[in-house]
Formats: sequence, C-alpha cells, structure tokens
Amino acid sequence: MKIPFTPVVYEHAARFVGRSPGEVSRDPDLLFAAHCAAYREYHHQVIAVGIDIYNLEAEAYGAKIEIPEDNAIPGIHQPLLTSLEEGMDLAPFDPVRDGRIAMVIETARRLKCEFPEADVRVPVAGPFSIAFNLRGINRLCEDVILRSAETARFLMRLAENQAVFCRAVAQAGLDVAFFESAAAPPLLSPRHFHEVELPALKRILVLAAEAVGHPVPCIMGGNTHPIVRDILSTGTNYVVCNVETNQAAFVHDVNRSHPHVKIRVNLDPAVVACHEPQLLYQGIDRALEIAGGRPQCVMGTGALPFETPPENIRLIRDYLAG
Repeated sequence: MKIPFTPVVYEHAARFVGRSPGEVSRDPDLLFAAHCAAYREYHHQVIAVGIDIYNLEAEAYGAKIEIPEDNAIPGIHQPLLTSLEEGMDLAPFDPVRDGRIAMVIETARRLKCEFPEADVRVPVAGPFSIAFNLRGINRLCEDVILRSAETARFLMRLAENQAVFCRAVAQAGLDVAFFESAAAPPLLSPRHFHEVELPALKRILVLAAEAVGHPVPCIMGGNTHPIVRDILSTGTNYVVCNVETNQAAFVHDVNRSHPHVKIRVNLDPAVVACHEPQLLYQGIDRALEIAGGRPQCVMGTGALPFETPPENIRLIRDYLAG
C-alpha cells in the first residue's frame, strides 16, 4: 500500500518568490504568491498560511518581531512580559486590528479561492508556545519549576484568549492548523507537561474544535513519545511522529490505543534538505518501515528548511510512487 506524502511548508515558501522569509512574512501579496507557487510545485495536503507561524499571537499581544537580514526566520528577542503576574489577566487581542492576524486570514481566503480543492488552514499556536514568546524560554522554565500553579493559570488564560482567533478563522470559512511544539520534552518534563500544560492544551483544542466544528490536529515537535498518552487524551484526530522521538514506539502506541487517529511520520528535515540522494532513500525506507503499511499513517517532513532543493521533494514523491 502506498503512503500519502506531504511536505510541511512555512518559511520554505519564500524561496519561490526569491525573497527572504522576513520580507514575505509581512507582505500580503508576497505571502500569497509564495504559498501559491509552493502549492503548485508540491500539492501538499495542507497549506498552513504563514512563515514565522509561532510569532503571530505574541506580536498581536504587543511583542516586537525582529527581522533578520538573511534568510533566517524572524524572531522575538525581547520578551513582552517581565513578570508572570503581567500575564494572569492578559486581555485577548483583536484578530481584526492587532498584529498580522487579519493579513494571514485574508491571505488564506485568497488561497482557498485560488485552490478550492486544497486544505487551507490558519496557524493557531498553543498556550505554552505563546508563553514561550511572551516570557522568554529561561523565565518561562523557571516559572514552571518555581511557580507551577500560577504558570498553569497563565497558560489557561492564554488558551481561553485563543477562542477569538479560532472564531475569526471559522467565520472566514477556513480551518485551524494547531501547533504547540514548545511544550514537548525536553523543554518540559513529562510530569510538568501533564500537570502544568495539559489542562490548557485540552481547553484550547476544545475551543478550536467548537469553532470549526470538528477535532483539529495537535502538531507538536520534539520528543513526544513520553507524553503521547496525554496528547491523545485531548481528543485530537491527528498527531505527528517526530525524528526526535522513538518513532517506532510512538506509532505502535497510537495504533494500539487510538487506531482512528492519523499519524504523520516525519522524515528528518536536515536529510530532506541535503544533497545526497542515498541519504534521502535511506530516510524514506526507515519511515516506511515505521509506518508498517498502516492506513492511518502519512509521511511528512517537519518544517522544510528554507534552503531545501525542490528537486528533493520530487525525488521523494517519485520514490514513493515507484
């Protein structure tokens, strides 16, 4: 049985218009043209409209995005919140007025009109990933260890605030692509994930499902096998099996307990971007062995690096088709 394959395209789309990820991330016409060209080339399962997908909410709250001069991804260098207390009563942002969210939603609408057959989604971040940008990773990790209960309340506040974003996506006739990679081990221990993050993660996935009318994927990078039971307890219908984790054990455990949940088995993005076809073939064969012909498995790439040669994606497709 042949396995479906879809590359994951965010900043990589910028190379199709010959501009940097920073430039494309802030220009609606460039963002539209970049994702149009990428989809025409790859016909990937999901068009997740964005470049620096984890920055949207933090910028809408008021954080400053730094645009690099090269082809690196824009980032937040100065945390917005100087204390945990500042985040406890953080009011929701306005998805129409604040930051680039309205631009991303409108670009997604244009893409859906251009490609009505495509699964076009707007990136929505999970509470820990937003907190990561608002507090900074060092301070947030200290908060988790030293003030677990307060941090859990802060994450729940961020989760509740995402309801307005999810509703705006649904009102535009679009779907949600949900991401929460910052919460995965090793940044959070499995215990802290369960105690501090999981209640807020469950809440935002419920809110997103209510907004769009169905469960949404829970996309998390990192070493997720130690927390896979908690991830599945959220009710998600789609999970990602990353190269950073025990992929064989991950697929086995999901298939045993939740055989209806779709699993994306990722290739190593560094291998996908390399110039050695034999390494690519080895990576594909390994992922096929892990998937084991299971009908709920698809093959993916993780976020494609900007520099990934498009011919590598064609090579993967041709190899799988053969």
